[in-house]
Amino acid sequence: MVAVTVVAAAIVTGCSALTPSTPKPTPTDFRGIVEETAASGVGVIDAVSGDAGCDDQRLARTAISFDASGLDQPTPVRIYLYAFRNAAVYDELRPAVDACARAYVTDPGTFVAVDASPYVLAGQGPWGPGFRDALREALTRAARGG
Repeated sequence: MVAVTVVAAAIVTGCSALTPSTPKPTPTDFRGIVEETAASGVGVIDAVSGDAGCDDQRLARTAISFDASGLDQPTPVRIYLYAFRNAAVYDELRPAVDACARAYVTDPGTFVAVDASPYVLAGQGPWGPGFRDALREALTRAARGG
């Protein structure tokens, strides 16, 4: 009887180990973000890794700058992507992004930031509303893992 119980327990344990589980989606990398923006009609060129737009080394470790255009934004604009490791780091460093922006924003009234934790896109505006919305949608998809 004990042997039957042990065999039955082993079978149940073995079967549950084979049951597929859906892994929790993780944010995508920069390539995935570029693919998402392209799918939304926004082109990205001239990417520079480590360019935070300011001297904050905490942000530089997470930052990539690039030029983007498309939709109702025909002229390329310089955008800074801050890709944080997780939501906790995003929460911790998000205020530093706004402080950093003071180094590259020439008109604070047109500063644009698009957030989709753990990411922030920031740059000098104005940006066309279609362009901004496409970036927001692409960043949101990337934050969910594509």
